[in-house]
Amino acid sequence: MTTKREQILSAVRTTLIGTVGVGTRIYRSRVEPVARAESPALIVEPVSNVPTQNTSLPTLDHVLNMRVVIIVRDSIPDQAADPIIESLHSKLMADLTLGGLCIDIQPGPTEFTLEAADTPVGVIFNNFRILYRTQVATLSS
Repeated sequence: MTTKREQILSAVRTTLIGTVGVGTRIYRSRVEPVARAESPALIVEPVSNVPTQNTSLPTLDHVLNMRVVIIVRDSIPDQAADPIIESLHSKLMADLTLGGLCIDIQPGPTEFTLEAADTPVGVIFNNFRILYRTQVATLSS
């Protein structure tokens, strides 16, 4: 049995399949470098998970801070990433419950890192807060 957090992250990855310019180059918590031929690519990764116990219910309310990282190579990386950002945002905002797995998805800051290379590289962090609930005794439901 997997935790609800892992179910949500998996659902985010599945939801992003077909993102403009990316296709199926969507990875979960990838730590290996993305090769030039693999970009643009998306990496779905958790940042933090903060639970709060409900006093009136035997449940935990969670805030999952996660990000979708775009790796793109272009002479103007942030400009090349713009249609990808728009597409992934639209896909995630289309169902704010991810098929009933969460209570809400809230977009957060977008951060840009641009690096010099043989072809300039952009690493763009698209942050999201995902609110979900579990039982106190188990993180899987």
